[in-house]
Amino acid sequence: MLWTHTGESFFLIAGGCNTEWMNVFLEELSQAYPDDYLLFVMDNAIWHKSSTLKIPTNIGFAFIPPYTPEINPIEQVWKEIRKRGFKNKAFQTLEDVMNQL
Repeated sequence: MLWTHTGESFFLIAGGCNTEWMNVFLEELSQAYPDDYLLFVMDNAIWHKSSTLKIPTNIGFAFIPPYTPEINPIEQVWKEIRKRGFKNKAFQTLEDVMNQL
């Protein structure tokens, strides 16, 4: 997540991409910025729409239309990551991943 008006960032190195980790991220983010309302533009990943997702009151979601990678900014990130040698490669450790970046 990036605050475009300040350049400040907030992130979590998670153990996976699922509802459990999304809940952890949202709760930590909400607690870090309790006086702000945070609106996320999200794709339609299953963990973004799970019935067990706990969305804090100071966070909201707006979803992009399904099957529209051309308007999803993260797709450009994946393209760049593949250029850096991450395509079809397994890493032994998180440190190996970070070194490749």
